[in-house]
Amino acid sequence: MELSYTVKAEDNGKLLKDVAKRRLLLSNRLFNKLKLEHHIFINNNIAFANDILHKGDVIFVDFNYDEEDDIVPQKKNIKVLYEDDWYIAVEKESGIVVHPCSYHKDNTLANFVKYYLKSNKKIRPVNRLDKGTSGIVLFAKCEYAQERFKELDQESVTKEYIAIVEGKLENKEGTIDAPIARKEGSIIERCVDLKNGQKAITHYIVKKKYKYKDLNIKNKIYDSEDDAVSQVLVQLETGRTHQIRVHFSYINHPLVGDGLYNEKYKKYKDDTNQILHACKLEFIHPILNKKIIIKSDFNLEKFIKNS
Repeated sequence: MELSYTVKAEDNGKLLKDVAKRRLLLSNRLFNKLKLEHHIFINNNIAFANDILHKGDVIFVDFNYDEEDDIVPQKKNIKVLYEDDWYIAVEKESGIVVHPCSYHKDNTLANFVKYYLKSNKKIRPVNRLDKGTSGIVLFAKCEYAQERFKELDQESVTKEYIAIVEGKLENKEGTIDAPIARKEGSIIERCVDLKNGQKAITHYIVKKKYKYKDLNIKNKIYDSEDDAVSQVLVQLETGRTHQIRVHFSYINHPLVGDGLYNEKYKKYKDDTNQILHACKLEFIHPILNKKIIIKSDFNLEKFIKNS
């Protein structure tokens, strides 16, 4: 992972620190770190912030340095959906945590990606999925790639999901526009809060209709095996925590298996997962400047098996 830039006439006589930030889009924080650790060069010589540039000079930035990281590599086969020098996208199974935390320190997706990459870099998830959600997770291979992705206009990033929800929706497609806030008294649960919530918009299209008897899931709860459930394709316009789960619960069509927002499943919350799959991620690559489309097929039988 490296960057290079050949100084143009309009940059002649300017300082390295100014050109590096404007042309290579290095943040102040990252530029200072790279400079102090001698990972920036001019014409193969270690560079300094106030070096004066001349037309034809070559600025070179090396990101292939080791980093301390507490994540222990663990061997497990993972499905790689996309990979280049800067990013890797893998498919997460339902029931797996993305990144280690105080209550789940190993056997996370980050542990498996660390083993796959066989690098001494930190593992940096760009997007995260709830433990029970399956599908696409994108990791940045260095902090520059992570920073550049965060700088993307989020309206240019398309995220699509497949969900199985309770009942039959009245319309074949629709939009849920309802602000979301943290639920009072909880550090995890969210709710629709029309007064204090943050803007949250979810679009959906009904793709299939099932009956509960078609879902061979643990602890399935229904009044009748013929109770209806619907498969919906969801596109997020915003990205609030638990947005899809909160919004469909708000319109009285909570996700099947959701132990947090579906009243039927709350007593099974430690033994069930919401049926939700991140199936598409589309964005303009912030470094290569090309459109990237990553897809992950939704397999209901596989989801239920892994839940």
